[in-house]
Order: sequence, then C-alpha cells, then structure tokens
Amino acid sequence: MPAITARDRTILIPGDPGWDDARKAWNLAVDQRPAAVALPTSPQDVVAAIQYARDHGLRAAAQGTGHNAAPLGPLADTVLVKTSAMRRVSIDPAARIARVEAGAVWQEIADAAAKHGLAALAGSSPDVGVAGYTLGGGMSWLSRAYGLAANNVEAIELVTADGRPVRADAGTEPDLFWALRGGGGNFGVVTAIELRLFPITEVYAGLLWWPAGAASQVLQAWRELTQGGLPDEFTTTARLMNFPPIPDIPEQIRGRSFTVIDVIHLGAAAEADRLLAPLRALDPVTDSIQKIPVPALGHLHMDPDRPVPAAGDGRLLASLPARAIDEIIAAADPGPASPLLTVELRHLGGEIRRARPGNGALAAVDADYLVFAGGLAATPELTAAIDARVAALMSAVSPWAARQLYLNFTETSRDPASFWRPEVYERLRRIKAAVDPANLIRANHPIPLAQ
Repeated sequence: MPAITARDRTILIPGDPGWDDARKAWNLAVDQRPAAVALPTSPQDVVAAIQYARDHGLRAAAQGTGHNAAPLGPLADTVLVKTSAMRRVSIDPAARIARVEAGAVWQEIADAAAKHGLAALAGSSPDVGVAGYTLGGGMSWLSRAYGLAANNVEAIELVTADGRPVRADAGTEPDLFWALRGGGGNFGVVTAIELRLFPITEVYAGLLWWPAGAASQVLQAWRELTQGGLPDEFTTTARLMNFPPIPDIPEQIRGRSFTVIDVIHLGAAAEADRLLAPLRALDPVTDSIQKIPVPALGHLHMDPDRPVPAAGDGRLLASLPARAIDEIIAAADPGPASPLLTVELRHLGGEIRRARPGNGALAAVDADYLVFAGGLAATPELTAAIDARVAALMSAVSPWAARQLYLNFTETSRDPASFWRPEVYERLRRIKAAVDPANLIRANHPIPLAQ
C-alpha cells in the first residue's frame, strides 16, 4: 500500500514520518491503529482520501478531535480521515450564521461569534470538535432555551462514499440533511457546517462548591430545584469531583474532593438568585456565579485543555427520584480513593425535549437527565478500576434509565438501534443504504445496512 504525498495532501501509512502523531486521538487512552491516516486541508483532499480508501479496499472514518474515539473500535481496515487542519471559520452577522470547517473546535466559533455580539450552541468543553458534536446531537449550555445544536443547522457540506462533494440543506438532499442532524455521522465525510447564532453577549453563570461530605444534602436540594418548574433559560448540572494530586491542578483543590453545582442563566440575575436561594442556604464554600461573557462558558466546566487518557460512559435518565441520588452517591463513593474524576448529572428538558417540525433524526431527547462518569485512565490498572466503577454506577441507575441512549456521552460500543426511536432508526438505515451501499463510511456508532 503506497503512501501518497502531494502538495496540500498527505496520506500516511505505518512507518511514515509523523505516523504516530497523526494516528493519535484526543483521548490518549485509545490506541488508534488505522490502515492509513489522511490529513486533508480542503474538500478536494477529502475526495482524494475517499478515492484512496476505495482503491485499496478500505473503509473511511472521519475524525475531528477524537474526544470520543473509543467506540470506533479496531481500524485495521480503515483510512482515518483527520479533519483537524480544516479550521476556517466565517461569521455572517446579518444572517446570524457561522460557517465552520470540519476541524474547528467550539472555542474558535464562540470567540469569532462574540465579536459580532452573537453566541453559538457550543459544548461544555472548548476544544471539542464542532462536527462530531453536532452530528451526534449537541447539548449546549444554551440548549434548554434553543434546542440541540443538530436542530440549529442550516446546511452541511460533505463528501459522499462515491466521492461526490454535496451540500445538504432543507431544499437540497433533504433526506440526507435530516439524517446528518443527529443520525451519527456515517453518511459521508463532513467538510463544513453552517450553524445558527443567537444574539447573546453575556450570561449569569458560575459554580457553587461544597466539600464532598455535603453531597447528599446538596444533590437532593439540586434535584428538588430541577423538578420545580425551572425556566428554559436556566441550565444546571451537579457534579461529584475528585481532583487528582498533580501539578496541573490548582493548589487549593489539588488532591481534594468536592460537590459542585454549575449554573447558567440567560435571564435576569435576580431571577436566578431567587431560584438558587435553597442551594445557597446550604453554605457553599465558594460561589463564583456572576455575569460573564458568553465565550467564557467554554471554561466553566473545567475540562482538561489538552489531550489526556480518559475512560467513562453515560446514560440518559427518564426520572430522578430521591432514591436515585442515594444510589448514585453510594456507587460513586466520592473521595480520594475513588478512581473517578467526575460523576455528573445534567438537567435536560426544555427545548431539548421538544420535537419541532423540521428537526433532524434526533428531533428531541426523551429524558430529563443525563448521568456521566469518568476518570483519567493513565495506566491499565486505573482504566480497569474506572471501568468497574462506571459499570457499577450505570447498574445502580438502571431502574430510572431512559430507553434511548445519547451518542455524544456514550463512550462504549452499543446496539445502534438504542440511540433512536425504531421508526427513525429504520429511516436512517434506508438512507445509509442509498448513499453508501458498500458501507464505506464508518462512524462511532455505525448504522448497519438494511437487510
């Protein structure tokens, strides 16, 4: 299998200079070993990569950052198309549209949009890729008010399995446009996305901190808050955090465990303060909630700012009774001995749960909460300990689990049918069979061809 090198186009195979760096995912715990890696800088390079895969009897899988690389599984038969060099971002302030290439990450879009007084439906991590996040659904801090990122897309540009550059929107390739918005991404290699922006410049947001020992009291109060009819403009998460004793962690929290509540409010500060009064009555040791510029939301969650080895998994929850909180805390066993860095509960609902006409394959998320747990998988022993603790936690919440799974927070291989309603899954299978009959394009959670 010869390497192909030309101006502005490189396809690497094992043994080529730069191979080990090229094959890495953002999640360093995933040892990706594809047959080849394509490093496109343009849609034409993507066309060449698809043709290379076809010529060599291989499949193709697109990857922007590789935050959620584990579900791809073995890649020995695959050309990994790394779009990370395709980073151009342009803003149309009059139309309130951002056009972003497939390798762009959310902080780049947030910063560019903010220059025009606009905000994007960015993820909680600043360096998550826009393409993968959006194709999987895309839950933003602003999604309770504006819906999933996938359902705020104007157009998607991609290269299909037969090497055709295609622009899909509501009027052109409407079936493909529907499938791409929350359907898992294996209908072609996306090269650019056009996203709606919103006239938001600042939010009332920040964190409330308590020692880990306050977990039961704080999380029960948080549960009552989320079940008290919150406005769509109010978003909150609850987290059990164990900060490792490493130099990268600020000294005041290094090696310690905390209960943390995240708050993001699009309305008046006084309204949020009224809602937060029961939590503040529990005497948080730190209260950082204040008005901040929208781009600062990318750092609220305190996610790592560079590639790390990680393991974890998530589930959607249909309900969250008081007993579920008790079970989560018992399974997480927060404290210095826990292998988990975080156990997180995200409150969903609002526009996330409303299926509007014209939405894509993931029209809505039929759940009110999402639970995610994970840790830094620096060694095989730590990885095994994290996996065991996560499995125990997911088993503990199983009585309240929703039927549906959610792509972007599912980091292990699952039955593809479990991510969508049955009729949606069958439609996705038909579209996949029509646009990629040879099943050339892979995704993290592949949709099998119709039998």
